[in-house]
Amino acid sequence: MPTGVQGPVAPAPAQRRTFLPFAPPVIGQEEIEEVVDTLKSAWITTGPKTRAFEREFAAFVGAPGALALNSCTAGLHTALATLGIRPGDEVITTPMTFCASVNVIEHVGARPVLVDVEPDTLNIDPQRIAAAVTPRTRAILAVHYAGHPADLDGIEALARTHRLTVVEDAAHAIPARYKGRCIGSGTNPVAFSFYATKNLTTAEGGMLTGDAAFLERARVLSLHGMSRDAWKRYDQGGSWRYEVLLPGFKYNMTDIQAAIGLWQLRKQDAFQRRRREVVARYTAMFAGEEALEPPVARPDVEPAWHLYVLRLRRQALRIGRDRFIEELAARNIGTSVHFIPIHLHPYYRDKYGYAADAFPVAYQNYRRLLSLPLHPGLSDRDVSDVIAAVLDVARTHRR
Repeated sequence: MPTGVQGPVAPAPAQRRTFLPFAPPVIGQEEIEEVVDTLKSAWITTGPKTRAFEREFAAFVGAPGALALNSCTAGLHTALATLGIRPGDEVITTPMTFCASVNVIEHVGARPVLVDVEPDTLNIDPQRIAAAVTPRTRAILAVHYAGHPADLDGIEALARTHRLTVVEDAAHAIPARYKGRCIGSGTNPVAFSFYATKNLTTAEGGMLTGDAAFLERARVLSLHGMSRDAWKRYDQGGSWRYEVLLPGFKYNMTDIQAAIGLWQLRKQDAFQRRRREVVARYTAMFAGEEALEPPVARPDVEPAWHLYVLRLRRQALRIGRDRFIEELAARNIGTSVHFIPIHLHPYYRDKYGYAADAFPVAYQNYRRLLSLPLHPGLSDRDVSDVIAAVLDVARTHRR
């Protein structure tokens, strides 16, 4: 991994006086009042607000139905288990993702088969998927990296040819569109994340979309395998009787979380407008700097712009990515890296014997990328500060 030129980080001549966090949540008075209303009610766990959130979310993305859960990880795990994926099966996915996308494949006992990514979007490459399909392959788990939709036409065509299920990790992808349709609007399983840093947050939480019959089975599995949830048992007119139909999980969302989510959902259009404004300013200012490579947006998609992933052209700089991040931190700009590829983590590296360059596109891009602050709470001054700091570091350390 690159560390760049060694030595102390040079102080910036003019910088922010306060640190700019990478991605704080944007919570308004509406969310606070809705949570207080829930706390004052007779129901704080999975109940009426969770059901309302499911209905509004499904309508927002055009999904046949939605199941609110306590994380995107829970959504992915529940989806694979509901599909009956088990030991001996294989699931093809990408190394350019957070570990949860791949951990869930291990959780059901299947083998994750990693394939490399496309050099422009860093999404899974359909051509490489085709070469990785075997008689044991059961599903393709596609990740919409940074909020840019993967090549769903290519992926779905492969799935039809080989009779595979497409499961989408849409942790970054609300409210992204692919060729005019919202991510999550299909009948296949799609999992969304509402973690604290996401475009829509419930602090912790997630949503699984898909067709009604699939979600009915997934709902049972997501709450201990029980035939009735607590709201149906304890609310007026409910029955105390229930049956355990299979050994399920404890993955339900609470009404406290859903109370936040209801208002976050209603603010998505405004949030997205601000994200696009910030992206436009970043890209306009960075496009002319030879050391910087802004992210792409293909013409047939509308990215959710969860992340603004800037790539460094290392041949134009005297420092590497890690030192670049340190320099930005010295200028009070918070950043992150998305992601350390899966095959570099000790568990997967050692279990499957991966070399660092096993997936060269993912590996080489990882070594030169960083994520800049991008959220609807950024002021124009914040954006200007980020731009000034990035350009200052790039020009100070130009080769």
